[in-house]
Amino acid sequence: MSVLEPNIPQQRTGRAFHLALFCAALAWSVSSRLLANSSAQGIANRLNADWAASILGSFFFLFLLAVGFSLLNIIGRRPASARAALGLPARPTASREWLIGLALGWGTITLTVLPMALVGDLHVSIWLQPRALIALLLSLIAIALSALAQEVVFRGYPFQRLIDAIGPVAATVGMAFIFSISRALEYRASGIAALLAFLSAIVFATAWFRTHGLWLAWGMRFGWMASMGILFGLPVSGSSEHSTVINSAAEGSNWLTGGYYGPEGSWVLLLALIACLIVLIRVTRTYAWDYTHAPIVPGGFPMDMAPPAAHTAMEQAAQAKSPALVQILPTTPHGRSVGDPPQS
Repeated sequence: MSVLEPNIPQQRTGRAFHLALFCAALAWSVSSRLLANSSAQGIANRLNADWAASILGSFFFLFLLAVGFSLLNIIGRRPASARAALGLPARPTASREWLIGLALGWGTITLTVLPMALVGDLHVSIWLQPRALIALLLSLIAIALSALAQEVVFRGYPFQRLIDAIGPVAATVGMAFIFSISRALEYRASGIAALLAFLSAIVFATAWFRTHGLWLAWGMRFGWMASMGILFGLPVSGSSEHSTVINSAAEGSNWLTGGYYGPEGSWVLLLALIACLIVLIRVTRTYAWDYTHAPIVPGGFPMDMAPPAAHTAMEQAAQAKSPALVQILPTTPHGRSVGDPPQS
């Protein structure tokens, strides 16, 4: 316990301890994902509502992540609310950060898809029925929850503890590697798609470093997934489940279209990621100053302390004994200088 702050528990430090927290958080994330998906699928089957499986799975997953990371915060003596444990700190710019991220995600995917449309390899079909609009709304909810869950796992609490353990550069590379491996194992990503997933993870990690929160990265991930699956009707990580109102088929070379995996497997995405990174750094200059710089602590002796009582008493005594101050006006008129000849 600190002498100056007896009511605030000291955070546990040490690289080995933070590495242990990271491993525990990663293991909890994997087990929570499996438990959430199985529970959501069981409920959806019982209710005969397959459309609810994705939404319930992401919701249960986020709930378990909040519980587990809150407990790990207590172990690490970092008490925080469930929202803070998920990497969503309360701040006045949260909604604006999310909208900026939304624009960045949309812009990145738009730049990737645009060459497909220009060379005529993108064939679009539109389904306008009441059921399609309901499916559109459900897809938006599912994408919002799924996007947040992905960012919480890969840019949230585990990522931050890995930074404390091995430093920001190694943590960014390590987490990007884990993200690309998960894409290859879970979504059968090709080698190119896994490499692009690695590079995209670095861009999303930059969003966290610039804001120390997941509002921006969450908006980027949502704009990224919603643009691919809903706006352009293309596969998201190889899945077309979010292509409801608009359904598109991209024909042509895999280096341009990404093949079965979608735009996330296109080499054009590499150029779009570079552009996104440049814009990201420029638009987050204010947030980087407000939220990532350590507060300035003055050094030396404090200058705002009250003077000693004896000194104050001496000043008061001297002031009481001294006569009233008399202002002495200058003898030289204000209209001329001392060196000027006298006026007649």
